[in-house]
Formats: sequence, C-alpha cells, structure tokens
Amino acid sequence: MSESNTKKNSNQINIELPEEVAEGQYSNLSIITHSTSEFIVDFVQLMPGVPKGKVKSRVIMTPENAKKLMLAMRDNISKYEGLHGKIKTHEQQQAIPMNFGGPTTEA
Repeated sequence: MSESNTKKNSNQINIELPEEVAEGQYSNLSIITHSTSEFIVDFVQLMPGVPKGKVKSRVIMTPENAKKLMLAMRDNISKYEGLHGKIKTHEQQQAIPMNFGGPTTEA
C-alpha cells in the first residue's frame, strides 16, 4: 500500500447506521434555535386536521458544524436543482408558537 493510500485510509470514519435510525423520520417543518455555543434543530411533523405538531427528532450541534451542514445542504440543493429543476417553496403564514429562549428561524 502506498503512503498516500495509508494517509487516505487513516482519515476515514467508520459509521454504524442502526436499523431503527435507517428507517428515518418524516418531518415537514424544522425549527432552529441557537445559543452562543450550540445550534438546536427540531424536526417537526405537522399533519392536516391535527391541532398539535410533534417534534420527531432533535439535533444539537456546534456553530461550526451547523455552518458545515448549511454549506453541504446548499451544495446538495444546487445539485438537485441542476438535475430536477428549481424547488418551489410556499411561505407559511402561521406563526410558530414555540420559543426556546432564543432567536428562532424556520427552515
């Protein structure tokens, strides 16, 4: 094995994907909050006719990793739109009644 292959292999990460996580969770709303040291992303499922949405998953990450995620999403959306056309977005008029003590944004 060459030296470059050895260096490349030493930088690889072994990741396990448990079956229950691989199934995924459906979300049609995300709520993002942050503090000085972390970003919190709540993935919510809202269903028609149901008065209350439910947080299906919460991801907490450092500001650096949040920015890396944003850049990766931007890159992937650009590639998707290059293949499938522009993604249409519909602005929601309802206010989200959740406040976790910090500034909030919707995604």
